[in-house]
Amino acid sequence: MRGFKPWKVDAPSPSSSLRSQPPSPPRGEGQKSCRLVLPPHAPGLRIGLFGGTFDPPHQAHLGASLLALKRLQLDRVWWLVTPGNPLKDTRGLAPLEKRLAAAKHLTRHPRIDVTGLEAVINSRYTFQTLTFLLRRCPRVRFVWIMGADNLRSFYRWQKWREIAALIPLAVVDRMGSSLYATGGRAAQALEKYRIPEAWAPQLADLDPPVWVYLHGLKSPLSSTALRAARAGTAKG
Repeated sequence: MRGFKPWKVDAPSPSSSLRSQPPSPPRGEGQKSCRLVLPPHAPGLRIGLFGGTFDPPHQAHLGASLLALKRLQLDRVWWLVTPGNPLKDTRGLAPLEKRLAAAKHLTRHPRIDVTGLEAVINSRYTFQTLTFLLRRCPRVRFVWIMGADNLRSFYRWQKWREIAALIPLAVVDRMGSSLYATGGRAAQALEKYRIPEAWAPQLADLDPPVWVYLHGLKSPLSSTALRAARAGTAKG
């Protein structure tokens, strides 16, 4: 579908970014393999990308994925388990292998794939990852999925405006996040590109910038609280 004009940004256009070279494979100590194996995909498939540290993964992550699968009429959702969030203190972060295993154990869903591809392509930022995937899988209809709490801090992400110009965005409601998330800096800047929630099934077919806010998930769970509880148990 069409009808949304591309959002002009000051940085290089998305099309020029897609022609750039992909990030180099990491050469970090302990890296077992630099061979990239992407989850199942094919031209025309509608795939949601759900990124995070997942430390630990929990039922709210799974609930958001299942909600997105249904409401956006996606074929698959990929969990992109990142090596580390540049905006957070990662000194106590569990090893990537452990977080990947925990995410796979939790999901166990035929249409949810868990991948650590960002470590393989040596990507630290979402814009890098999206640039790589859109060039590698040019005819896949990707959608970026984020929690409402991330929408509030979205303006702090590297090249957040360019991210919005690259890919449709789906924001999933979280307990306590509805009001302050949609009133934040990024949400206000993107307000004119927001579509009614009833149009959610069409999101993957629309040209970015475009986004939708999905209500219905009100889980109080958070990885931050679970890590705090885990640390408290360990000290006890």
